[in-house]
Amino acid sequence: MSFTQLDYHWFQLINQLGNTIPALNPIMRLLASYAEYVFYIGIVIYWFTRHDLKRRMIAESLLSACVAVAFSGILAHFFYRDRPFVTHNVIQLIAHPANASFPSDHAIGAFVIATSIWIHRRKEGKLWLVLAAGIAFSRIWTGIHYPSDVIGGAVIGIAAAVLIHQLFKRSSLALTWLNKCIHCYEAVESKIWRRNVSPQSSVNEL
Repeated sequence: MSFTQLDYHWFQLINQLGNTIPALNPIMRLLASYAEYVFYIGIVIYWFTRHDLKRRMIAESLLSACVAVAFSGILAHFFYRDRPFVTHNVIQLIAHPANASFPSDHAIGAFVIATSIWIHRRKEGKLWLVLAAGIAFSRIWTGIHYPSDVIGGAVIGIAAAVLIHQLFKRSSLALTWLNKCIHCYEAVESKIWRRNVSPQSSVNEL
């Protein structure tokens, strides 16, 4: 059995669960379409706790995501593959454009953020990794990705997060640059915050 045949075999096994266990289809639709927003909300919450380590963690995750998505675009261009619903009869539970299937950008985004959190906050990071795995699995269940798409995306996301973290861990110059960027943002944020609070303070004094 070739790799392509094996990939399709496992896709069929997972995708057919939509018929075997239809009660889980709404959950899989939710994970495949909307669970990524939990990561975005998490990023905002971590960032606005105004904790230095959390802000460094989020800065690393966003930079890692940019690197991973750029690499994904290159791979998609040179190793283009149609989505399962284009080539085969599948149980497609959510609508999706017929664009490049490999690698899965959803898996990349979920795993790059989850891994960045796990590196800095192991206990919380495990929960984020479970959610990332759920998103990846749901993309196969709903018929829009092959297993190798999400595995490839997960590997890219994890690798990008680890490499960027190691860059800042081993390079004092890179870490200094990152801290300066964060401090510049905080200075701007502080000015905006004071500007918004000052008129209200004046009204209260009157």
